Amino acid sequence: MAAEIKGGINIAMKVPSHQYEATLAFYRDVVGLEPFDDKAPARGFLLGPNRLWIDEAPGYSQAEVWLELFTPDHKIALGHLEQNGVVRCDPIEDLGAGFRGGWVMNPANIVHMVREPDAW
Repeated sequence: MAAEIKGGINIAMKVPSHQYEATLAFYRDVVGLEPFDDKAPARGFLLGPNRLWIDEAPGYSQAEVWLELFTPDHKIALGHLEQNGVVRCDPIEDLGAGFRGGWVMNPANIVHMVREPDAW
């Protein structure tokens, strides 16, 4: 079976604590994006068909953007990526036992969650 990988709907912005509230205010008050908080304490905004999650990241010195990829079979997709030299980085954030997916980095060190659509 060939690996099938598609773009997901979630974009996570990991923001240092000293910039967190100002970043929320920027998207809420300046840009005017519609906020959501259905997975509190996580906070985010509707970004067209996507969800932009703004995650407070204590200890970070600068923001990072993390992307999501969907697959019907995470084991096949992650195996395919590993066979092609993609770096796994699962320890970067715990997804919990039984989560059907994992973390990888692209060559520019951008983190990607690779998951089945109903992995949560």
